Amino acid sequence: MAAQVRVVVMQAGLGPLDYAVPEGLVLAAGQPVQVPLGPRTVTGVVWDGLEGPAFKGKGLRAVRGVLPVPPLSAPLRRLCEWVSDYYLAPLASVLRMVLPQVALMGERQVVEYRLSGTLPARMTPERARAMDRLAGRSGTVSDLARAADVSDAVIRGLVNAGALAGETVSAGDLPPPPDADFAPPRLEAGQAEAAAALVGAVDAGGFAPFLLEGVTGSGKTEVYAEAIAAALRTGGQALVLLPEIALTAAFMKRLEARFGAAPLAWHSDLKTSARRAAYAAIADGRARLVVGARSALFLPFADLRLTVVDEAHETSFKQEEGVHYHARDVAVMRAQFEGAAVVLASATPAIETRVQAERGTYRHLMLPARYGGAEMPAIETLDLRRTPPPRGRWIAPPLASAITDTLARGEQALLFLNRRGYAPLTLCRACGERINCPNCTAWMVEHRLLHRLACHHCGHEMSVPPACPSCGEADALVACGPGVERIAEEVAALWPEARVALVTSDTITSPARAAALVASVEAREIDILIGTQLVTKGFHFPELTLVGVIDADLGLSGGDLRASERTFAQIAQVAGRAGRGAKPGRVMLQTHQPQARLMQALVNGDAAAFYANETAARRDLTLPPFGRLAALIVSAEDEGKARAAAATLAAAARPREGVQVLGPAPAPLAMLRGRYRFRLLVTARRTVPLSAWLRDWLGTAPPPAGVRVTVDVDPYSFV
Repeated sequence: MAAQVRVVVMQAGLGPLDYAVPEGLVLAAGQPVQVPLGPRTVTGVVWDGLEGPAFKGKGLRAVRGVLPVPPLSAPLRRLCEWVSDYYLAPLASVLRMVLPQVALMGERQVVEYRLSGTLPARMTPERARAMDRLAGRSGTVSDLARAADVSDAVIRGLVNAGALAGETVSAGDLPPPPDADFAPPRLEAGQAEAAAALVGAVDAGGFAPFLLEGVTGSGKTEVYAEAIAAALRTGGQALVLLPEIALTAAFMKRLEARFGAAPLAWHSDLKTSARRAAYAAIADGRARLVVGARSALFLPFADLRLTVVDEAHETSFKQEEGVHYHARDVAVMRAQFEGAAVVLASATPAIETRVQAERGTYRHLMLPARYGGAEMPAIETLDLRRTPPPRGRWIAPPLASAITDTLARGEQALLFLNRRGYAPLTLCRACGERINCPNCTAWMVEHRLLHRLACHHCGHEMSVPPACPSCGEADALVACGPGVERIAEEVAALWPEARVALVTSDTITSPARAAALVASVEAREIDILIGTQLVTKGFHFPELTLVGVIDADLGLSGGDLRASERTFAQIAQVAGRAGRGAKPGRVMLQTHQPQARLMQALVNGDAAAFYANETAARRDLTLPPFGRLAALIVSAEDEGKARAAAATLAAAARPREGVQVLGPAPAPLAMLRGRYRFRLLVTARRTVPLSAWLRDWLGTAPPPAGVRVTVDVDPYSFV
């Protein structure tokens, strides 16, 4: 009988399939191949260790060809299986992250486009926005559409109008290899001790997980850079994960200064040719040091010796679409399968990570003081009940006075509000109508700079109507509440001579723009930064001495079990931007709850007490990490169908000791992208094999046509 192999095809809803191996073809486990499926030819991967009977018979179809991609290693295949099993994701969906489209392109050339300097005869708002965002960029149609946040059709229209000119390109260039001994830093005693522990683990080989905890400005990057150097000296590869691609440019500059060459970048902002070149270099080992977003975890490294998860507390490491994995946890698992070291670096580690360190699962390294004797900033609260801002304003008088004094000294200030746009709500004064998204149960957010209302959940946009769409009253719509654009407007009125930069995902749309911002701040061309959570991560500005938090209470409301922890970390991180040089820093928190335990912990610098209380509360309620959670969203375009399917699913849950199913109930975001949503929440003891129980349960009640069930194991979003 002819040889045969089992292949996982990249097709949703299908399990592994058996294929015959043509005579003379040798296939190893992990080899990407092309196989027939019905009338089509699809991509798959030869797999090993999958359960189930093999098909035997004369009707077995043959593998059609081998793709020019190196086989996936056994550790990477085991990681894929673990992610699929733990997060209840189809193995094919996980493989799509391992084998993105650029991996399958081979050597064929692609056409990339850039602005030609010609304006289209017809200029629409979408075309204008695209041309603004594409300045200095080149890429394929899909690259540019993604960068400009428009459809492919808009980009093709600009091509046809002559506004974008094309050129044929091959693979992108690679940076030179890094030199482990190019510019070793001068470490302080605490840094040197922590670095020695990391270097020892890398040199010894084997799985070694670390928590590197250090206050903001303590020099964590310099410490784990020594572990990177150790990995490079052994001939291996190192990966650093960042929570935001906008941080990559400034971070790459720091690593380039240390190693004499820029690391290889991997993130969604790269154009196709650069991604193709990067993928090939990572797979064959030429790329020695890689910095990337969470998706870099699934790249086929030839010899991965070290993974660093920087700002490991960040919730943006949790993927909320497709496969709902957490990059922090997957990084640890990949290191375990690879037999490598992994470092979780943070000034405010998540409670889950802290508990692992307390149990001894992770080795805990501490950097309790800032580098070079710099002092932590003084933090104080401003009680908005006693010193409220003037009517129509959002900056309280004490903070305004502090900004004036800071500017007078020639220093820089940062104002933080984690809310994009101008105002979160547009309301009619005549009838009380709130402008809602037609596709979601969410308010439309005014973005005054763009003269648009936008939904931050589904992306729907519309012009601000001249009259109320409900009662027809003209000029009756008012903006309610502040966003960062409104704070910028107030700053311009109070300090008209100040040079202001707005730092949000709407304005910092690429690593290049982030690098330009950093250069402007370092050159003292910016006096006041105003930003969202983007400004809390990784920036080092020695002349920035004042941080004002416009609404320290924002984010504390709602039923999110991590609300207090996330708020504490966010404020601690943004506070850490102040006083990082020789000059002392000051942080002012505007709040209606100055006596709250969280605010007092920030003021007193008592993170240990805050985390001890939060951890004790989680333990008492058997919440993560002392228990397990899984969220299920049942959705459909018809509300009745979604409700009925959710009720049927809940009724099908088999009782088990240590497991409780809550719901169904309408989700807090009851409609999203035109689909009605009902939510179930499963709580379980840690001893329960939750993923297996969920799989059995879901198998007893498959959803009817038109109904979708989304499973989120270890959820971070509760909307």
